[in-house]
Amino acid sequence: MRPFRQHTGLVLPMDRSNVDTDQIIPKQFLRRIERSGFGRFLFFDWRYRDDGSPNPDFELNRPEFAGATILLTRRNFGCGSSREHAPWALEDYGFRVLIAPSFADIFYNNCFKNGLLPIQFDERVVDELFRRTARHPRYQLTVDLENQTVTDSHGLALPFQVDAFRRHCLLHGLDDIALTLEHEEKIAAYETSRGIA
Repeated sequence: MRPFRQHTGLVLPMDRSNVDTDQIIPKQFLRRIERSGFGRFLFFDWRYRDDGSPNPDFELNRPEFAGATILLTRRNFGCGSSREHAPWALEDYGFRVLIAPSFADIFYNNCFKNGLLPIQFDERVVDELFRRTARHPRYQLTVDLENQTVTDSHGLALPFQVDAFRRHCLLHGLDDIALTLEHEEKIAAYETSRGIA
């Protein structure tokens, strides 16, 4: 998992509430167990028309948002089934930060385990970020996890909260496997004492 310390990126506004995981990564693409390659299927049913051509009205297909790495959306993002493929697809597409008033619990936890930083702000703050995105073409935010701030070049400065353990894991790029391997010597010693190794 890539460490996350500070990230500056283009904001993609997705003005939708209750975006479920089946929209983030539809079920027909869940046959693979690798974490990579899901970005091309992200929001597939919204992103493409029935004939397979890109839907020009969908946010990800609009040229002004090409290369966006920060997703701004509405409440209850990531609801629905608990598929871990949803954060895999978002991360594989290129997103590093998700901002919303609320996230579904399992999705929220899965984001941290897969190198994405989900940030929750009050709905009034999210409204203001949508206004700024509309007002400033190619609007960017800088997200500083070390100092827990979100800033822009127009005077915005917002503090945010992240659980200390999750922050530690993101700062150091530690997923569950890497956390376990931090105790590799103790694991090896235990296996040797039990005749496993």
